[in-house]
Amino acid sequence: MAEKISIWDTKIVGPALVESIRKLDPRGMVRNPVMFVVEVGSVLTTALLMDNTIHHRAGFGFNLQITLWLWFTVLFANFAEAMAEGRGKAQADTLRKAKGETIAMRYKDDGSFEEVVSGDLRAGDIIYVEAGHYIAGDGEVIEGVASVDESAITGESAPVIREAGGDRSAVTGGTKVLSDWIKVKITSNPGETFLDRMIALVEGATRQKTPNEIALSILLSGLTIIFLLAVVTLQPFAIYAHAPQTVFVLVSLLVCLIPTTIGGLLSAIGIAGMDRLVQYNVLAMSGRAVEAAGDVNTLLLDKTGTITLGNRQATEFIPAPDVSQERLANAAQLASLSDETPEGRSIVVLAKTKYNLRGRDLGGIHAEFVPFTAQTRMSGVNLPGTRIRKGSVDAIARFLEEQGSALPQKVRDSVEEIARLGGTPLVVAENSSALGVVYLKDVVKGGLKDRLARLRAMGIRTIMITGDNPLTAAVIAREAGVDDFLAEAKPKDKMDLIKREQGKGKLVAMTGDGTNDAPALAQADVGVAMNSGTQAAKEAGNMVDLDSNPTKLIEIVEIGKQLLMTRGALTTFSISNDVAKYFAIIPAMFAGVFPVLNALNIMHLHSPQSAILSAVVFNAIIIVALIPLALKGVKYEPKPASVLLRTNLLIYGLGGIAIPFIGIKAIDLCLVALHLA
Repeated sequence: MAEKISIWDTKIVGPALVESIRKLDPRGMVRNPVMFVVEVGSVLTTALLMDNTIHHRAGFGFNLQITLWLWFTVLFANFAEAMAEGRGKAQADTLRKAKGETIAMRYKDDGSFEEVVSGDLRAGDIIYVEAGHYIAGDGEVIEGVASVDESAITGESAPVIREAGGDRSAVTGGTKVLSDWIKVKITSNPGETFLDRMIALVEGATRQKTPNEIALSILLSGLTIIFLLAVVTLQPFAIYAHAPQTVFVLVSLLVCLIPTTIGGLLSAIGIAGMDRLVQYNVLAMSGRAVEAAGDVNTLLLDKTGTITLGNRQATEFIPAPDVSQERLANAAQLASLSDETPEGRSIVVLAKTKYNLRGRDLGGIHAEFVPFTAQTRMSGVNLPGTRIRKGSVDAIARFLEEQGSALPQKVRDSVEEIARLGGTPLVVAENSSALGVVYLKDVVKGGLKDRLARLRAMGIRTIMITGDNPLTAAVIAREAGVDDFLAEAKPKDKMDLIKREQGKGKLVAMTGDGTNDAPALAQADVGVAMNSGTQAAKEAGNMVDLDSNPTKLIEIVEIGKQLLMTRGALTTFSISNDVAKYFAIIPAMFAGVFPVLNALNIMHLHSPQSAILSAVVFNAIIIVALIPLALKGVKYEPKPASVLLRTNLLIYGLGGIAIPFIGIKAIDLCLVALHLA
């Protein structure tokens, strides 16, 4: 897991202070209309302050304080955003260390090697990597098997196995081969590697606003325009009533009444949400994905490698009546030689170890191999006069029907018994005869049932997707604790299921690691690809889990909900603040002309000047006070929406009203004690 970084780490605070000044550029500020208005007000009061100084007008001390605190308001808002970005950049440091020029052994057209630096590699190049060397770029293993150290990427010290074929063939540039060797086909160009994308994403340099952020920005902009019009109309009214108002007071009123608190923290909240995911070793490709995770209704879990430990292993050959185990093992191995899946390889290995079936020479007998595909769900070999097939029960049943035969009842009994035990049966057939069943075992990941129960408490429905038969799927689903399952699923079936759920107005999340999961990962609102999976899966998803732990979606959902709750809480607090500011500034502006307004001075502030200045000071420092909450987020607990809303209104609604009264009064007392007002 990524290293947790303190909110006030000096390595972050220092650069953030400098960056907050750089962000004063109006071209950047205009993207935040609320704070842009504050900056314009600050420039206006600065210009007037200089004019008043030149002409020696009264009130210099008060006007100077107002001007400084207006600038502080803008700087504090920029500081909050810079702090959030700084934490992401600090997380990227370890990733950047893993990046750099690595020497690679690239294959030439004549089959020989040439030494090149990683920056010269292009998509399609093939490199050879042996033990002790770093993999120079992202790619797919096309030959060999090796133990790879991915700690620079995932933070986990345990090595992983990467091998050709299957769903564990993707490798990442900057990782190190610890044993054996592999031949890698490069899949990315310089600057486009997974590590490059990770660094850019973590730093948050190109984070775009989410639809909810855009909607909230429009609302805040609308409120700003309304208050701007209201304040502008106060000036002629003040002139008519002979109230001694100045532009400094009106600008102070405007800045205090517009939603500066949430306006100053809005960007920081979104960036911090993505940063919290990084701390769980999850990379979100966009802020939209983080938000969508907070609203997920349905979660699709791929069984193999997600709910179960991963590779199902062949553990037993169960022959049909009058068939020997040796004959079944021999046929199963022959049918599996062209099956590159982990299950197919495990059958070959079991036949070797249990019956010493090894060293086959099939070149002289004209063997025609039939590779395994997700569509046919079987593999095999055609020999002169003999057709051998191994695959799912339904696939082999159809194969036998084409030969005018059917599965014997004894074989069906074995299939059902394996399914009841939670295993996966594969049937082996030779011509029109079923030879028996291969028993594959799946192991559900420890603690998964409790974690899925937490998702259920959040109101999220879990569906397991598997290519297994319904009986096997039902046993695994019951053991894992999912709400529903889809058996015998092809890639199109996964897509159709997601579309059906989305058609009901639900947001769908899916985790997966295989190339066959890529279409569904792309269709899902939240697609979490496992880093251990294929390059296609990682490119299709909008999140990548570096630890390849599918149950981490619980944390992803909680962080998404936390982001939404934090934004809602601080918006409520910001708008509630206006109540206290009204009671502080309006009486101060007009009580001299209309003494009856003194009744509104319920805080008994010392003077009109101290009241206005206290409100401006509070308006600035509350942004700094709320930075830790914006970065850390409001704690999420799985409760009904009505309870969460009520809690939000009680804490941040009433708190947003009460705290400014206390804060403004305390600042007023300090200003008077320090003779600043």
